[in-house]
Amino acid sequence: MGGDPIRPCWYCSAPLPSWTIRDATDSDLEPVLDLWVTEGVPPSVSDTREALEGLMATDRQALLVAEAGGVVIGSLIAAWDGWRGSFYRLAVHPGSRRLGIAAALLREGERRLRGRGAVRFTAIVWQEDAVAMGFWEAAGYLRQPDRTRFVRSARD
Repeated sequence: MGGDPIRPCWYCSAPLPSWTIRDATDSDLEPVLDLWVTEGVPPSVSDTREALEGLMATDRQALLVAEAGGVVIGSLIAAWDGWRGSFYRLAVHPGSRRLGIAAALLREGERRLRGRGAVRFTAIVWQEDAVAMGFWEAAGYLRQPDRTRFVRSARD
């Protein structure tokens, strides 16, 4: 999977090599966390190396990364709990946006989760992020007006 050579930003002259999507490895964890910081979405209690190590210990295929030239430029958690597929932390580096990377990560996550038996997908999206909200709507996901999500930290 991948695209044509892409530019990291509108003012850069050197294109990035074609990008690919693959399972994350342990060496990707810090770059993924750094990517999430660049997104500007407030971090959650689970945005730690230890939490990502736990995710990967449970499911080595849950964390997908998009890579170009050895650099992580995108990520998606595509988790399967045996009942439904859930998406978390879809992120693309600002210099690599609008190139189809987020859509490709999502479609690969959907493909993998369907293969595991998922018949429904959910996505947790920060509602203050208008770009993210627009992406998920454009991808065919409907906001559930009749549901509210309750959360509690396991540390409480």
